[in-house]
Amino acid sequence: MKINIKLFKTFLGFKHIIFFIVLCTSCNAQNKKSNQIIGDGAELVLISNDFEFTEGPATDKEGNVFFTDQPNDRILKWDAKTNLVSEYMKPSGRSNGLYFDNNGNLLSAADKKNELWRIKPNKEVTVLVDNYEHKKLNGPNDLWVNATGGIYFTDPYYQRDWWSHKKPQQKENRVYYLAPNTDKPIIVSNDNYVQPNGLIGSKDGRKLYVADQADNKTFVFDVQENGNLTNRKLFTTMGSDGMTIDNKGNIYLTGTDGVTVFNVDGEKIQQIAVPQGWTANVTFGGKNQKKLFITAMSSVYTLEMNVQGVRYAN
Repeated sequence: MKINIKLFKTFLGFKHIIFFIVLCTSCNAQNKKSNQIIGDGAELVLISNDFEFTEGPATDKEGNVFFTDQPNDRILKWDAKTNLVSEYMKPSGRSNGLYFDNNGNLLSAADKKNELWRIKPNKEVTVLVDNYEHKKLNGPNDLWVNATGGIYFTDPYYQRDWWSHKKPQQKENRVYYLAPNTDKPIIVSNDNYVQPNGLIGSKDGRKLYVADQADNKTFVFDVQENGNLTNRKLFTTMGSDGMTIDNKGNIYLTGTDGVTVFNVDGEKIQQIAVPQGWTANVTFGGKNQKKLFITAMSSVYTLEMNVQGVRYAN
């Protein structure tokens, strides 16, 4: 059988082009599917706008979310079953960031006296940290607890109206680590931050993400067994007030544009618009941690998600 070589080569060329188009279409479909982190048809739901400035959401094992209204010196509780908000604690030491430890106690970055608190379920308060090398902390802001119970916290300096001092006693803005059963934090990141703010750890505890809000950068570190941080890398050129992580490893950052979501490679995959001038913080709550809980100015919102939080994941 005689074959026209020219026609045969042309046929092979078309075949390769068709295969490439099909492959790209399949890849795009897969990427689109992987980016569908928001629940089908889900819309942002306003829970309440009866606050002055909301911050620091933290989820307990039942999916309830505790958050702060710092100007009014109080901690609020959103009930995941009733969808209602009630006052949990006032005064609250001007609490800012919150996080639950591994024993069900609420940890607070208590800004009134630049302290780190542990609040038991009966609301008994223990001051865990109030200084570094006998000098007042700048102002603990956000915190995260690892599997062993160690506490990481950022310590930027934001001048507060309720402080009598007008200058920081610490020379630098840092990230500290308080190891379990100790009362003296150690510096784990002292990397010329402008204002280190939001932070969150990965599900396996091997990575820690730290945002330098004022410098528009977020970094990722390797976490060592002793709690030290190594191998700092730039994750993205966006800072953040608060942050969270989902079960896919996506990182949620906050600011003037609402909530911005990045995948593990630092690529932006989602923008969640919030109708406020500033979105301060975000976490996962509700049943199975599938509601994104957002604090923004005077308001708090929820959004149904296809992904979920990892705080109490098995």
